[in-house]
Amino acid sequence: MNELEQRWRDLGEFIREQRRIGHLSLRKLSEMAGISNPYLSQIERGLRKPSAEILQQIARALEISSETLYVRAGILEERDGDHDVVGEIRRDPSLTEDQKKALVHIYRSFVAETRAARGDDGDRPDEVDEREDEGAEQGERLPAPEAAPVASGNGHRPGREAESPDDRRG
Repeated sequence: MNELEQRWRDLGEFIREQRRIGHLSLRKLSEMAGISNPYLSQIERGLRKPSAEILQQIARALEISSETLYVRAGILEERDGDHDVVGEIRRDPSLTEDQKKALVHIYRSFVAETRAARGDDGDRPDEVDEREDEGAEQGERLPAPEAAPVASGNGHRPGREAESPDDRRG
């Protein structure tokens, strides 16, 4: 088997694994991606070479980045160096400052957790130190973000008293 054939087989195995992680049947993923069931099966077995557009549809359905599939398919080269996730969060104009701080805190905790599980030393201080913004002191931490109220199945938010039928008549 040549290198290109192996790359397509590896891509198919990766897609199959992501589908299983997402608890999706082959049929369900094919419906979500808008491609036929037999075609997706052939991709997963490494028998077909999907286009960038098909990979994008599969990535969207799996809720992973298209770039991940493009790199695995050999369409894009893998990025060298570190990703500036913290910088991207901080530059996002659609987030409030509090949201940015919470996301950075969560991201750094996930990175630290993953490194601890792998036994890594953590040689990327820009992403794992506890600075929450450029002017913060080393070691400063944010409190854990508060959970947003979640609607319950009975139509009211937790922490609110349920309305009785008499209260609604008004």
